[in-house]
Amino acid sequence: MIIFDLQCSKGHKFEGWFEDGQSFETQNEQSLITCPLCNDTAIFRIPSTFAIKSSSSGVPLPGAENSDLGKKLMEFVDKNFDDVGCDFAKEALKIHYGVSEPRNIKGSSTDEEEKTLREEGIKFFKIPVPKQSDTDA
Repeated sequence: MIIFDLQCSKGHKFEGWFEDGQSFETQNEQSLITCPLCNDTAIFRIPSTFAIKSSSSGVPLPGAENSDLGKKLMEFVDKNFDDVGCDFAKEALKIHYGVSEPRNIKGSSTDEEEKTLREEGIKFFKIPVPKQSDTDA
C-alpha cells in the first residue's frame, strides 16, 4: 500500500491509497479517481511533506512544541479560572441556573456528573493535565 498526496484541478487537496504507483497511474488514466469535495476527475500528485527535503539540519521534535504549548495553556487556565476542585459539576450547575455569578471554573468531575452536565445543556471541555514533573523544565 502507498499513500499519495493528491490535488484536483480546482485546488482541493486530499490523499489517496493505492496498491502501488502503477495502480494510481492506471486509475487516474481511466478517470476512476475523483475529488471527494467536488467530484473533479482531473487529479494529479503533489509533493508529500514527507518527501520535501529542507535545508535545516533536522526536524524539530513535535513533543517540545506540544510541551511549550501545554505549559502556556496551563498557565492561562491557572490565571483565569477559579479552581473548584471536585465540586466542578455542582458549581457549573449553579452558574448555569444563575445561583452563582458567571465565571470561568476548572476542576474535576466523574463520568456520571459529566453526563448530567450534558443533559442539562452545559458546555464544558476537558483538558488533560500533565503531571507536575512533566511541566517542570
